Amino acid sequence: MSSLMDGQVVIITGSGRGIGAAAGRLFAKHGAKVVLTDIDAGPVGDVAAEIRASGGDAISVPGDLTAPEFPRELVENTIEKYGQLNVLVNNAGYTWDGMAHKMSDKQWQAMLDVHLTAPFRLIQAAAPYMRDAAKREMDEGRAPEPRCIVNVSSTSGLHGNIGQANYAAAKMGIVGLTKTIAKEWGSFGIRCNAVAFGMIETRLTQDKTTAGAIEVAGETIQLGIPGHIRDLSKMAIPLGRSGTPEEAAGALLMVASPLAAYVTGHTLEATGGLGI
Repeated sequence: MSSLMDGQVVIITGSGRGIGAAAGRLFAKHGAKVVLTDIDAGPVGDVAAEIRASGGDAISVPGDLTAPEFPRELVENTIEKYGQLNVLVNNAGYTWDGMAHKMSDKQWQAMLDVHLTAPFRLIQAAAPYMRDAAKREMDEGRAPEPRCIVNVSSTSGLHGNIGQANYAAAKMGIVGLTKTIAKEWGSFGIRCNAVAFGMIETRLTQDKTTAGAIEVAGETIQLGIPGHIRDLSKMAIPLGRSGTPEEAAGALLMVASPLAAYVTGHTLEATGGLGI
């Protein structure tokens, strides 16, 4: 294990599968103590157990991030276990696509809840252990410990996307939230950046015929995208292929690490060139 994130405590949401799980493994490999959370208790528990079996330090705190009280519970569990919080990675989410003129209020609100409101609540819950903790350190004449927030956006947010008015609005909203926190918390040494992903191979970008579905608030939501759209999207990627969850995790680690110590308020596009 390297020391790039040695001793730092990192919360990664949506870490039962895909990008979040890959990020959990990667941050732990680089010395972080990781707190994993997902609405599906089984998969996120398995990822935490895998990290521990590999010599890393990880716990899982499963729960529904859209429940108003869960973000605070997640942060409090983190502090109870590790006593500090250095990095918050707001990664959890899913897609619920539909054309704008047919989209229900429930469909619209669901995307705002998981992609924008939940990260906002987590940032608020983290404030006593990030912003306030840094202020105390500075008042005592010490340099603040390294702390940062990484929010996950998307090319859909930066450029819009057919059938994703709800998702695009939320993912552009997270960019505005990122820039605001960067300005409000920067004087305490806390950085806040976003990473906008393109075509990463997860359940959300698989062919609709094989991606499967999830249950949310009594609704069955089909994941994935039509096969012909997948093919067209890949043709628009300069690198000529979709990215892996591990490559996506690398972008998250990059902006969270000390190598990006003077980078804040930025949205990194990890897209293989899609959208340039």
